[in-house]
Amino acid sequence: MTRGLLDTSVVIDHDLIDPARLPDESAISAVTLAELAAGPHATDDDGERARRQDRLQWAASTFDPLPFDTDAARAYGRVFAAMRSAGRSSRTRLADLLIAATAIAYDLDLYTRNAADLVGLDEVLRIVEV
Repeated sequence: MTRGLLDTSVVIDHDLIDPARLPDESAISAVTLAELAAGPHATDDDGERARRQDRLQWAASTFDPLPFDTDAARAYGRVFAAMRSAGRSSRTRLADLLIAATAIAYDLDLYTRNAADLVGLDEVLRIVEV
């Protein structure tokens, strides 16, 4: 049985992804829920706003988000160090890196549509691109 943390890109595109490529047990981070909550406010297009609001409501009713807790905060240090070692900035993708730290803290693989954004983290985390 596979277990994994879905990052925001996977939640947004969930309906487009073959379920066989997703873990048997899926979770999301509270950081993902925060990104989804910001989404409807980040567009002026009424149709897009409604679509984003629907996705937020679906995620909130489907998952019980894992908190960014003390263990995740400590894991973020490892994420930061891995990014620095890879010569990459940790500031531009802060939400992604907080989600990665949550995956480490809960000992979960991270499922993403944007593995290129996480280059350098493969030494501290198993990343699964879907």
